[in-house]
This record gives sequence, C-alpha cells and structure tokens, in this order.
Amino acid sequence: MAEIKQQIFNELASLEEAAARLRGTAVAAGKQTDLEVAILTEQVKNLRDKNARASEMIDQTLSILKKLA
Repeated sequence: MAEIKQQIFNELASLEEAAARLRGTAVAAGKQTDLEVAILTEQVKNLRDKNARASEMIDQTLSILKKLA
C-alpha cells in the first residue's frame, strides 16, 4: 500500500512539474507575442509616416507639373 501511495505522489509531482513548465512556456509566449505586436505596431507607424510624406511629394510634383503645362 505504501508503494502505491508513493507512486501516486511521484506521479502527482511529475504532473505538477509539467504544469509549471507549461505555465512558464505560456508566460514566455505571451511576452514574445507582446514584443512582436509592439514591433509590428512601430513598423506600421513608420510606413504610414513614409506614405504620408510620399503623398505630399506627389502632390507637390503634380502642382509643379500643372504650373509648367
């Protein structure tokens, strides 16, 4: 009977360790995802800024071309 109890406790300890590892992995994945979202957000902001500048330059170019025509 003592052996069965010890085996059950060993199994429970193994499950507890596995659960702790999974929790750690989930936390790390969450942090990685947050970092990726922050990077992508910054990249989108930069692309929008570049797009706005390009639009301004196109508008200026069109204005100059109309004056020359």
